[in-house]
Amino acid sequence: MDGSFLTKSQTLDLRRKYVGPSCTLFFKSDPMKIVRAAGQYMYDEEGHTYLDCINNVCHVGHCHPTVVEAASAQMKKLNTNSRFLHDNLVILAQKLISTMPPSLCMIYFTNSGSESNDLALRLARHHTKATEIISLDRAYHGHVTSLIDISTYKLNNMTDGVHKKPDFVHIAECPDTYRGKFRDVDHKHEDLGKLYASDVDDIISKVHSNNKKICCFIAESMQSCGGQVIYPQGYLSKVFKSVKAAGGVNIADEVQTGYGRVGNHMWAFENQDVVPDIVTIGKPMGNGHPVAAVITTKEIAASFGACGVEYFNTYGGNPVSCAVALAVLEVLKEEQLMENACRVGDAMRSKLTGLKEKYPRIIGDVRGVGMFWGIDMVKDEITREPATDDAAFVLKRLKDQFVLMSRDGPFENILKFKPPMCFNLENVDTVIELLDKVFNELATIRESTSAREIRSTSFDESLEVLEPPSKQIRLNGLDTSASDLEVTSVTPQLVSQKVC
Repeated sequence: MDGSFLTKSQTLDLRRKYVGPSCTLFFKSDPMKIVRAAGQYMYDEEGHTYLDCINNVCHVGHCHPTVVEAASAQMKKLNTNSRFLHDNLVILAQKLISTMPPSLCMIYFTNSGSESNDLALRLARHHTKATEIISLDRAYHGHVTSLIDISTYKLNNMTDGVHKKPDFVHIAECPDTYRGKFRDVDHKHEDLGKLYASDVDDIISKVHSNNKKICCFIAESMQSCGGQVIYPQGYLSKVFKSVKAAGGVNIADEVQTGYGRVGNHMWAFENQDVVPDIVTIGKPMGNGHPVAAVITTKEIAASFGACGVEYFNTYGGNPVSCAVALAVLEVLKEEQLMENACRVGDAMRSKLTGLKEKYPRIIGDVRGVGMFWGIDMVKDEITREPATDDAAFVLKRLKDQFVLMSRDGPFENILKFKPPMCFNLENVDTVIELLDKVFNELATIRESTSAREIRSTSFDESLEVLEPPSKQIRLNGLDTSASDLEVTSVTPQLVSQKVC
């Protein structure tokens, strides 16, 4: 049907045989074989259409024709390294820097968010000549060694004792006002930013008492893998001021949160009224193509330039990658996707709040902005005990109804919503209607079954299958027939995944 040569079982067998076991899959008990995608929809090998609420990488929509054409056209002409002059690189640099505060005016191109964050740490060290790094609890900044060092999202789950947090890394409290150290039920909202920022102040004082100096503070502008955490207002401004006063630099990791996802701004750090010293970008920049960047000040770039060695990245800033990134910026503007993120965000806020009021014993908190939302699932609305198994149940039932969502956070109880930016209001209605039905089903199960039995109970098969949004779906200028989709039964089974 899709032109692939292998059956799903053959593909899975080969993956198990040749791909390292730590490379995980979504829905591990029943992994999906996706063979094509367009816009906010993905298609499996049997032709079933899935609404994608997961992929923040394909930022302007899967396989957007403008992006695909830009890559193809440039690849037919030239692809080489950045030691040759090429217009694509400098035009892209100019366009990206034009979206930043004036002080952020120098750029380095890389291939991934991990590369960008690793380079950001190098820049900070060469500029400050200091060693001590402050990162947030639950943070994830990348997969290379230097970033695992500062990412407790990964470090806290390592069991072989090989990789441990270095002494020069200091972990500050995650400013989660719902289930963090300082909670919204215990403190005034206007005090929460100050309370969490004081933890960073304490770390700085301790570092200084040991006759050491602060190199940098690094944080996502909103924490993603840590549980879709929106920081209390004023938090980053207070932290940035303290770090600056201590001689350090502030790094804003916008790899997952930037590029207009918040809707009202291009970069999520703008919602906290701060100006970082270094900004890292990645995932959405190439709409699935590997391209990323680091943007910093002239002063920090000069310090790095004076270190004695050149910076060279074989593929960073190559003509094809830059053509792709330019096309993404074009689509983001021409299709007014930031404005769309505002509309979708307003709808999500209203409708998720309604679900929380309807199911207070299941939904403890909803938080987000634009196309970045989290649903904190609980077993008890008073104790806020995380409902990990129930979150897995919800994901499985959504998948049964052809909607893909993921979960995350330290207890894997946060439902994550980070779809392509072309996600529309009709899609919101589809997701909310299904969530309503699944939460209702979960409420019924809770009433009739003990927590232990939830893992083995038969699921209520009365949950109706919704038809795709239309029989003829228009995706990024392409007409895709959905009239002959066949619904297949899927054996209900709880799933577990922790993939960033």
